[in-house]
Amino acid sequence: MAERAMSVTPYWELTFDADGDVDGRERDRLLAQVAQRKVHDLVVFAHGWNNERSGATRLYSRFFQPVPALAPRARLGYVGVVWPSMIFPDEPIPDFPASVPAEVTAVARPALAKGARQALVEVFPDRATLVEQIARLLERHPDEEASLETFGQLVRLLVEARPQDPQDACAADTLATGGPVSGPEMLSGDTALVCRDFARALDRVASLHGTSAASGAVDFSFTPAGLWDGAHELLRQATYYAMKRRAGTVGERGLGRVLGRLAQAAPDVRVHLVGHSFGGRLVSFALRGLPAGVRTVKSVTLLQGAFSHYAFAARLPHDTHASGALHGLQSRIDGPLVCCYSHFDSALGTMYPLASRMAGDARSAAGELGADFDIGRTLGPRWGAMGHDGVQAVDGTRAFTLAEALRAELPASGCVNVDAAAVVKRGGPPTGAHSDIVHRELAQVVLAAGRIR
Repeated sequence: MAERAMSVTPYWELTFDADGDVDGRERDRLLAQVAQRKVHDLVVFAHGWNNERSGATRLYSRFFQPVPALAPRARLGYVGVVWPSMIFPDEPIPDFPASVPAEVTAVARPALAKGARQALVEVFPDRATLVEQIARLLERHPDEEASLETFGQLVRLLVEARPQDPQDACAADTLATGGPVSGPEMLSGDTALVCRDFARALDRVASLHGTSAASGAVDFSFTPAGLWDGAHELLRQATYYAMKRRAGTVGERGLGRVLGRLAQAAPDVRVHLVGHSFGGRLVSFALRGLPAGVRTVKSVTLLQGAFSHYAFAARLPHDTHASGALHGLQSRIDGPLVCCYSHFDSALGTMYPLASRMAGDARSAAGELGADFDIGRTLGPRWGAMGHDGVQAVDGTRAFTLAEALRAELPASGCVNVDAAAVVKRGGPPTGAHSDIVHRELAQVVLAAGRIR
């Protein structure tokens, strides 16, 4: 059991690979020890984008720290899920030191920092040559448009799923009649247009944080430098799309099956799933992989969930022939699905909807983007994320402010939205408050969702 440098005990870790296969020794240790330690409530936390195990462990230790004092009589156990994801090293995380030294990240945009190269090779270990080709183009950022199109092709090759890859079945958040809705336009559309839109979005986010370098007299997004800054963001967002797909795979094929084994080994243990960012998608897709009849999951809490706010919808408001990939699966929880969100999350409020536009809608959306555009207003709610405005289009969903959620007793079932902007509000561009989740109040929400006292 990995208890060193952890604020709580007993604590276990579960490590999964990209295909959802679990470390067997860690799984067996958990199954054998959770009953021995007389655990009654087991809190299982899955990180989002993250570079390394140590970063995930620091997050879990910081988040769990106030929990024993908040529930002194509870017989609690804790699990940290570790899965192969990444964060670009230029993204600040409130209250956490940088994961790599400053000299590894101190490089002028649009060039790719050494730390980012290393991280990309680690999460795409069989595609190191592609990473180097991408890095060279970002460093040179040639003026000709053909080089930009080549860059787009390389990014697509980097993140594409191979034929028969189990991750391919977990890529979509919404399903059309007969199969998944088509993938994001950024991986199939005109690279120059996509890079222009990302450059404009970057400038918009920077202006919101008071760090914009663009002049009102210059259309920054059409300069070569602006387009290649947009190319850098295309790489970031395409990588996160691959991580999002991977999170679904790890949840359905990995964690869901482990929870089934846990229900057999320790049927009286109440399980509470918590996920940040793509980790929210991971624990939600674990419901899809949960064996039939298992009722040990007593709550699910999503912290800035980086997947579609329609994922649990039976029908999409803009397309009645489509549904969420997880529609109805909240019924597999013997308790509530609680979604914490914040409008201060720039990653989900600005970049996510732009990155998630689907093929076929790109031209009309791109044509509406002006120099002073507002992504949320322009693209509307179609491409929204859980962590920006909560669960949408699910009948009976209840809504609370954070203060109300901490005062009142949360519903015993169904979907619950909690506006956490009162505490989730710090962080610079390009992600804003996306990773500002280590708060006592959010730990209290997890306990309230699971009725842990």
